[in-house]
Amino acid sequence: MSKLHIKKGDTVYVNAGEDKGKTGRVLKVLVKEGRAFVEGINMVSKSTKPNAKNPQGGIVKQEASIHISNLNPVDPKTGKATRIGRKVSSLEGKRTVVRYSKKSGEEIK
Repeated sequence: MSKLHIKKGDTVYVNAGEDKGKTGRVLKVLVKEGRAFVEGINMVSKSTKPNAKNPQGGIVKQEASIHISNLNPVDPKTGKATRIGRKVSSLEGKRTVVRYSKKSGEEIK
């Protein structure tokens, strides 16, 4: 299985689907399914029974997962969608793999 190009906390751009053109922050990544939950994207209505959190019950809006192929990380420099690359950097004697933007070359944190 290949590495994923997004991870939790990334700001991503939606390439396809109902929310095409929107951006949001990744809340959760389901690695085996190849899907991610993005804040404010792919909202669905769900019926809930009354509970301690919601004593009234009723219909609640929440995010549903979206396939990772429909998401691209946002370039920190320009704010536009970009592809990512990986390179090994040696900081203070430690070898680490960092992700960088293919458009600007800037590191994605």
